[in-house]
Amino acid sequence: MAATNADPDPNRGVYAISVAAELVGMGSQTLRLYERRGLLEPARSDGGTRRYSSEDLDRLRRIAHLVATGVNLTGVAMVLDLQDANTQLRADLDRQAALDS
Repeated sequence: MAATNADPDPNRGVYAISVAAELVGMGSQTLRLYERRGLLEPARSDGGTRRYSSEDLDRLRRIAHLVATGVNLTGVAMVLDLQDANTQLRADLDRQAALDS
């Protein structure tokens, strides 16, 4: 019997839009709106069906938090871009520190 990975890939799109919407407490139309606005880009099946990953769900929760605090969608996009850039810079610094030690 083949070994299974206990920790699934958080980037793998596995949730249909209705399931993703339910898990994050939003409507399916809201998820479609956020995609149209460029706030996230779910994977697509061969047939074109949206498939949301665990990371997509986390991003949707971040979006919901920002919207709840009064940030409009343009501001949300800016905040998410800055957070993503910050995460990348921190990862680069960590890799560089590991190489230097």
